[in-house]
Amino acid sequence: MAKVAFLGLGVMGYPMAGHLKAKGHEVTIYNRSPAKAQAWVAQHGGASAPTPADAAKGQEIVFCCVGNDDDLRSVTTGEGGAFAAMGKGTIFVDHTTASANVARELDAAATAAGFGFIDAPVSGGQAGAENGVLTVMCGGAPDVYARVEPVIAAFARMCKLMGPAGSGQLTKMVNQICIAGLVQGLSEGVHFAKRAGLDVEAMLEVISKGAAGSWQMENRGKTMNAGKFDFGFAVDWMRKDLGIVLDEARRNDATLPVTALVDQFYADVQKLGGGRWDTSSLLKRLEK
Repeated sequence: MAKVAFLGLGVMGYPMAGHLKAKGHEVTIYNRSPAKAQAWVAQHGGASAPTPADAAKGQEIVFCCVGNDDDLRSVTTGEGGAFAAMGKGTIFVDHTTASANVARELDAAATAAGFGFIDAPVSGGQAGAENGVLTVMCGGAPDVYARVEPVIAAFARMCKLMGPAGSGQLTKMVNQICIAGLVQGLSEGVHFAKRAGLDVEAMLEVISKGAAGSWQMENRGKTMNAGKFDFGFAVDWMRKDLGIVLDEARRNDATLPVTALVDQFYADVQKLGGGRWDTSSLLKRLEK
């Protein structure tokens, strides 16, 4: 069992930290909103700290899951940040979906200070975090990764080292590219079926067993048809992620026409007031 800290108790971090505590690890948490930290301690036990540095002090591993690059810099190298309190030979594991550049930047800072860094964005959404079955894609040094993989297993069903620092973030970008195209295709299929007068649920049951089948179809097809869009990963977050993807594509000269188009479709959903709807709400812009 490890002595760990967890920084950031959002919809993902709150249950992830809970799984670490449930598996017997000694957990200290930090959250920008003290009320959320107090609620987590009341539910799970453990301890809370007033700053990231206080949470990180004396820990073997510090986990983090915050909003974006700027939030990540704030809790790591900003005032009261965790990096100043990290001991030699400890490890910082970042589960934020952020840029590959910030992952490399923080890896360099950690290496210079004598501790390890792993960028480890996750896929599986709120349900995956709550059920402890996330997919974790990692970047960093193999020896550092080997030490944290058994601890990450507390909330993951799949965890893999993809390469050096930044590789986890690049893999998460591929994940979001693939999801964007799938959800748009599924939205158009459901929309077409409705206009054609088909029984949408029967249609989904049939084609989900063939080559068109996907996680999105199995888990979101029926709820899309029912007009329910409150299943976790929000449009606002997806647009943040796709912005990271498109920035990286400009740097590496990748051609992503479908991703760029779907990003604009999500902008249309935001204009409809759907920033907090889940990503399957692309269907709404076709039915307006």
